[in-house]
This record gives sequence, C-alpha cells and structure tokens, in this order.
Amino acid sequence: MPPPLPAALGVCSLAGMALIWRDIRSKMKGENRTLSSLLSQYLAVKGVGWLGRRQRRKLEADTLNVKQVQEETLLKRLRKNAGTCYGSQYDFSSIKDSDGFRARHPITTYEHYSELIRRIAAGEEKVIIAEKPLILAMTSGTSGPSAMLLSTKDTNTEFFLQGVTVCLDAMRRAFPATDSLQRTTKFFYSPTFRQSEAGIPIGPNSSTPASSRHMLNLYTTPAPAFEVPSEKDTLYLHLLFALKDPSVGTLESNFASTVFYAFSALQDRWQELVEDIERGKVSSALALEPKVRSRLDALMKPDPKRATELRAHFQDGFRGIAKRLWPHLHLVLAVDSGSNQIYGEMLRENYCQGVPFYSPFYAATEGLIGVNLWPQEPNRRYMLCPRSMFCEFLPESSLEDETPHTLLMEEVKEGQNYELVITNASGLFRYRIGDIVKVVGFHNQCPIVEFQYRQGQMLSVRGEKVSEALFLDALKKAVSQWPGAQLVDYCCAESGIMGDSIGGSDPHYQVFIELKGVRNLTEEQRYKV
Repeated sequence: MPPPLPAALGVCSLAGMALIWRDIRSKMKGENRTLSSLLSQYLAVKGVGWLGRRQRRKLEADTLNVKQVQEETLLKRLRKNAGTCYGSQYDFSSIKDSDGFRARHPITTYEHYSELIRRIAAGEEKVIIAEKPLILAMTSGTSGPSAMLLSTKDTNTEFFLQGVTVCLDAMRRAFPATDSLQRTTKFFYSPTFRQSEAGIPIGPNSSTPASSRHMLNLYTTPAPAFEVPSEKDTLYLHLLFALKDPSVGTLESNFASTVFYAFSALQDRWQELVEDIERGKVSSALALEPKVRSRLDALMKPDPKRATELRAHFQDGFRGIAKRLWPHLHLVLAVDSGSNQIYGEMLRENYCQGVPFYSPFYAATEGLIGVNLWPQEPNRRYMLCPRSMFCEFLPESSLEDETPHTLLMEEVKEGQNYELVITNASGLFRYRIGDIVKVVGFHNQCPIVEFQYRQGQMLSVRGEKVSEALFLDALKKAVSQWPGAQLVDYCCAESGIMGDSIGGSDPHYQVFIELKGVRNLTEEQRYKV
C-alpha cells in the first residue's frame, strides 16, 4: 500500500492537470495545434494576465497620489544618473524635489543632446546615463530631421510592465473573447541595424521579432519567416500563414497603417496566396535562402478545401473581408490615433467592417507616455503613466516664449492644450518632445489626454497655423464631394519648400492625394478639392 501523502499528491496533480486541460480545451479554436504549443501559449497568457492585473492595481493606487509618485519617479532618475558627467554638471545628487530640478535644469530640445549622444556612440561611458544603452534608437522624423536617442533596459522594462501588461488587461476586460488560445497575426518585421563606432546597434526602437522572441509561439507567422530580409517577402509570409489558419483571433501591428498596407497587398496578391495554400508550397517568386524555404515548406501541406473557401471569399469582394476570412476574429490591435487615424478609418469602412479596434498606447521613441484604459470608446484617450516619465506641461499659448513656465500633472486644466516636456529613463531631462495634447479629463488625479498634433507639423504659409487634424478634416470633407471617392493617402507641403517645380505663385499649399473609386471627374468636381 503506497504512503498516503504521495498518493494524495498524485491525485491532486492529476486533478490539477485535468482542470488545466479542460480550461485549455474551452479556450481552443481551430485544429492543427500541438500540445506543447497550446501549453506554452496557455502559460504565457496566464502569466501575462496575472502581471497585468497586478500592474493595474499598482497603477490605480498611483493615480490617487500623482504628485508624490511623480516626485519619486523624478528623484529615481536623478539618483541613478548622478554619477555621470551630465549628472555632475547639473549636480543631480543635491536636487531634493521637482522645484529644485526645474530651477536648475533648462528645458531642452534635441540639439542639447546631439553631441553627448555622439560621444556615447563613439564608446564613451557614463556620459548621460549610468548604463550602456541597448540601442541607439532612431526617431521616425515625421516632423523634422530624424534624431538618435538612447534606449535602455529600464525603458523596455517599463514599457512592458506599465504598458503592455496593463493594456492587455484592459483589452481582456473590454473584449472577453480575446481571452482564448487563438493565435494572433502580428504584422512586424526584422529591421536592418547598423553599428556605431563602439558597436552599439543603431535602428528603430519599435516592437520587432527579436524583441518578442519569447512570444513568437503566440503568432501565426513561423520563426523562419523573420529571417527573410525583404519586408515585402515577409509580408507575403505573414499573409500566407494567416490565411492558412481560419481561427485567427486578433490582427496586430504597431500602427494601423501597417495593417492597412497588409490588406492592400492581400488584395493585390490573393490569387498567388491561394495557389500556395492549394499546392502546399511557398511561392517560388519569393527570394528565400534554400534553408529558410525548406523550413517553411515543411510547415505547408496541400489544403484544397481551405483554398476553395478562400477563393470564394475573395471573389465576393474585399469589403468586410477580414470577418469572412477569419470568422472568430475579435479585434484589431494597433495604434490608430494621430497620423494613423486615416488608416484606422479606412480599415473600419472597408476591409475590417464589424471588427472592433483597440489603440492601446501613447508612446514614442522616448518611451511609454500613456495607456488607453477605455478600449471600447471611439475617441482615443490615454491616461499618462505617472511612473514611466516625469511630465511637465507647456501651455499652448506659451510655446514661443523664450523662458516658458511649465505646469505639473496636478496643475493642468481640463480642456486646455499643452506641449509635453518629459524626463525619462534613458537620459532625456526636461525634453520637449513636440507633441501637443489636450487634457480631456482625469482618472482620479491623473490627466487623461488626447493627441492633437506635432509641433513641427503645423502648416503656416501666412501665419494661420493649420494642424494636421484640421487639414485632414477639411480634406475628407472635400473628397466627400466626389461620388464614390475614397481617400487612401495624402501629403501636403507648403509651396515655399517646393522650389521652382511649381513655378512662380503666391504662397499656398501643394496637396497630393491618392484616391480609390474615382472615375471621370468633371471639372466642377475637380475644383471642389
């Protein structure tokens, strides 16, 4: 007779395994999943879910005492970097509070840091930050020249804990169906990095396959696809393996524009993709290394039934195609505010009709700024994260002042516009990031903001200061005057930067637009734009 304790433990273990398996089975959709794949996804989802609930509780507590939390965040940054050349210059070790910091340290722009970052790129240590940066992160340059900033382990950790886990918790509260073991199709790519003189990688700081390597089993795209250097070919593989799986639950990307361009590629290449699924082979048109092609082909098998289904869906047209291809699709997870607003609107009107969207973060190369705790609301609002950055606010009326006075989180007013000034975990102190936000409310004591425009994106040929949001609204009204027209993309430039290409004329805006559905416009319709 076995000893009673081991026997009891064995029974409990079996019962626990049975409960876990029942839970896994209840969350499954689709077939062709291995036990190890399901189990690893199950554990990852449970782990991130636990972290998200914990971080949400911490965040809620922080919003009840924003002034103290902001002071703690600032002093933590200053103490950590007090021993650097920069910290010694401004005597960080003697600063006791935010008032002392603001009195001693000037408001800065990128020019203040460019030479310091050049020294770091050349290999000098402890210039601005105490640790060696993970990468030298290039900004997108949407409102001026691209800048090179530092990205650190602290920046990434904060983004994951205070951003990713909290937003996943908000997502599952708002959309309970996403708490499943369906796979996600995530459109992201392996960027090309160059090296600084000291061997520090230089490139983008957005989510990449390498930074998500422990989570790749959650996605439909297999790991070998991320070894393909061509973004065009990687996109084809994203689409191919997504189409193979009718149980996809979420479409995800950093930005809505990336999702839109994926659907545009799908519309162009669907016949080739369907043929690959029918034959069980990856298209020979893709420039793949033999070993990569072999590994991808090993994951393919002829599936004429799925190919027939897909062909019928595509022949029915592309409006609402996402829900027909993936009947269990619950969500599109991508930032669709700011300059991505137009892409979110086009996706909702066309390819992704009937699918909810969630724009989770307000973030930049500088780090995590805010989180969207209200996924189902149509207006994209973000609560500022009080432990991610120390935030100051320049009133919109004082942006041109030589020595403007900043406000703190507890001092801003609802309904007012401000430029954000941040002190982050990666060596930026009282830094003007150029984003103009509107305070639209408070969550306890913490400001909730809506992005308005980038400081460098104002159009002003005669001093009128037209924001991108205002311009886009006017452009959409103009396009609506054209029967059947759909705005795909646009660009607007002040005539002064166009040079001789436009001939001599008074200052004006030069507008370039891409439209769909337009045929045989009359002169009157052309004039309306």
